[in-house]
Amino acid sequence: QVQLVESGGGLVQAGGSLRLSCAASGRTFSSNTMAWFRQSPGKEREFVAGISGSGSSADYVDSVKGRFTISRDNAKNTVYLQMNSLNPEDTAVYYCTARAVSLTGVPSSKYNYDYWGQGTQVTVSS
Repeated sequence: QVQLVESGGGLVQAGGSLRLSCAASGRTFSSNTMAWFRQSPGKEREFVAGISGSGSSADYVDSVKGRFTISRDNAKNTVYLQMNSLNPEDTAVYYCTARAVSLTGVPSSKYNYDYWGQGTQVTVSS
């Protein structure tokens, strides 16, 4: 079956960096948009960044633009999220997600995604 497994979360001080990885198995996603969402207690799951199947298009929520970079390695069926200049507001569980079918563009609604990982905790201390 399809699995998305995140790694790379942890505790970091404000201003620090982390790199999240999401390894997919069970099928290839080289033609499909993948994305990262995050959720903190009491809040809705929100779109952070997404990338098209080819990697040619990416989109970010305004609060992370200039600090986070999403990328993918289709040969490894893996997507990454490089997070720099982290601040306490970035603290959340980060989820990797993928679409089941290809789509033009990078949707930001969670309802456009079909497969989800179990999440990895990112905690930024002040």
